[in-house]
Amino acid sequence: MEIKLGFIGLGQRGSSLLSTVVLPMEKAQVTAVCDLYADRVQEAADEVEKKSGVRPMMTDDYRKVIDSDDVNTVVIATAWESHVEIILYAMEKGKTVACEVGGAYSIEQCRKLVDTYERTKTPFMFLENCCFGRREMMALNMAEKGLLGEIVHAAGGYHHDLRSEITEGRERRHYRLRNYISRNCENYPTHELGPIARVLKINRGNRMLSLTSTASKAAGLHEYITRTRPDDEFLNNVKFNQGDIITTVIKCANGETITLTLDTTLPRYYSRGFTIRGTKGMYEEATDSVFLDREEDIAHDFDWKTARFGNASEYEKDYEHPVWKQYISEGVQGTHDGMDWLIFKTFFECIKENKPMPIDVYDAVSWMCISVLSEQSIALGSAPVAIPDFTNGKWLMNRDF
Repeated sequence: MEIKLGFIGLGQRGSSLLSTVVLPMEKAQVTAVCDLYADRVQEAADEVEKKSGVRPMMTDDYRKVIDSDDVNTVVIATAWESHVEIILYAMEKGKTVACEVGGAYSIEQCRKLVDTYERTKTPFMFLENCCFGRREMMALNMAEKGLLGEIVHAAGGYHHDLRSEITEGRERRHYRLRNYISRNCENYPTHELGPIARVLKINRGNRMLSLTSTASKAAGLHEYITRTRPDDEFLNNVKFNQGDIITTVIKCANGETITLTLDTTLPRYYSRGFTIRGTKGMYEEATDSVFLDREEDIAHDFDWKTARFGNASEYEKDYEHPVWKQYISEGVQGTHDGMDWLIFKTFFECIKENKPMPIDVYDAVSWMCISVLSEQSIALGSAPVAIPDFTNGKWLMNRDF
């Protein structure tokens, strides 16, 4: 099958994916480009034409892309608020669709995604690239092989200083600014919930039952603005609703717990905080370390911190995920340490080979709904909130569906 791709959303993320992954990969013919801003569309069309020799359709209306007979596949990299609307339109038109990540805005949105998929059976892929992270996949392989024992707890989050990106939202024409002004929630839950869900087999023999979410005060952006943009009257008078640190704790049906942290408006280094804890050991991304229940690691007189921190590379020979073994032999390419390349490679291969998408609509809504539910929990004083079962019991069957 020839993949004729319509690319919708050409801002910071979309333009990067188009230029560094989709066009260099040469797995799809980009036949249409779309964005609300004409300059972005023009730049993307120029780049596609330079690469392929054929100028794609140019439009600011996603419906025209999806309705086109010259498009059979759609990639969505628009603002968070528009994701579900565009996915639904593509599904109704029978166009294979992949969507960038972000949280949902209502449970009704999530249910409609599932209902529409189950009725149309349109192939859908959620582009959570962290599921293809090298260490995330190695930890998954370790867990599946029993090295870490019975998994008890996992943690992760989006720990990324975004103060510049958020406060430059008007200049960058970026959606985060309006979200941070108006919402207070875990707005970007799928980093690292996606990889954690894989380890805990969420929707495949396990599911998330409930959560509590707590927000700190919102002080970081105001401090940053007064120091870096003292003459910006608008921003200096904005009251941000989004707390600086959002901590969400999730309970799973099989007894595990998950802690997610959103930490984007205070000074810090980048980290996804990915941690897997089991009865026989752990992996921790912050120090890139594997700690196992063996005499060397647990001896009280052994200086583990000095001798062993950063030791995860020692486990690559035996526990590197097969996907990454092959990828390394081919040569790692693309942005985000190769994760973007791997997820698009997988998406295109599933289309060509007519295989199920590895991150499907049930995964997407299970992870996206955390934004809505965390918002509810925070508003209710960190009250527990139930997480819906979007599979309607099929998670018990312990298989893909």
